[in-house]
Amino acid sequence: MSSSKLSGPTVLVTGATSGIGYETARQLAERGATVLVHGRTVDEAQAATDRLIATAGVEAGRLCAYAADFTRLEEVEALAARVVANHPHLDVLVNNAGMAAPERHTVTADGNEIAFQVNFLAHYLLTNLLEQALTSDPGGRVVNVSSSLHRTGNIQWSDPNRSRRYSRLAAYAQAQLALTVFAADPRVTAVSVHPGVCDTALLPLYAHEGVSAAEGAAHVVRLCDPAIEIINGAYYDRDERVDPAPAATENRSVQRLNKLASLLTGHTA
Repeated sequence: MSSSKLSGPTVLVTGATSGIGYETARQLAERGATVLVHGRTVDEAQAATDRLIATAGVEAGRLCAYAADFTRLEEVEALAARVVANHPHLDVLVNNAGMAAPERHTVTADGNEIAFQVNFLAHYLLTNLLEQALTSDPGGRVVNVSSSLHRTGNIQWSDPNRSRRYSRLAAYAQAQLALTVFAADPRVTAVSVHPGVCDTALLPLYAHEGVSAAEGAAHVVRLCDPAIEIINGAYYDRDERVDPAPAATENRSVQRLNKLASLLTGHTA
């Protein structure tokens, strides 16, 4: 991968306190970006920024800590408001925060299945609330950190919370499919990327061994570079552009998903 400088863009990375998110934040900052480091809590976000300064030699002035618990949509709204107030122009949003669906069916205080909310709905809401900042100048983009498991998923339109029949793998795959479909929304230029099977907290969903989080993050960082031309809705398996699951390219799926997500988040696009 090229190690060229990114000439000072501003990038928000969700779930940046560990794994691929942390490594994405590190690599972006090392290449000259101002990185908004998102964590679930203020302490976690600040600890990540302190670690980047102490161990990666990143200048403190290029890092900003932000917190929001994605199991609470009101915190996502507050996060977006703080970002827009402090950074009215945002070059890149990396939708990376994610979790494995739990063994037992779990619903958030907002009434949504937890993996669907954390992995997709929160990012849907955040992206929509940051649309103006991302489009204030040409070239703004969104990079969704998806998964090859989106190919095994299907969106239960009449029961997205899977309250009637729950499987943790099916719930996770549904969320990843939704995130991949969302990249085709025409309002903001966006792509999805499967960063490979990486040695992170999500590894048990895929395999027993994986590459380093830094190696996976490199594929995400590449797509953040404005020198890399992207096509809205494109899907990458690491560095290679490939076709996503058929549902991710259907206009009807994009429209249905927007309608569903708007209803579940209470945000009208």
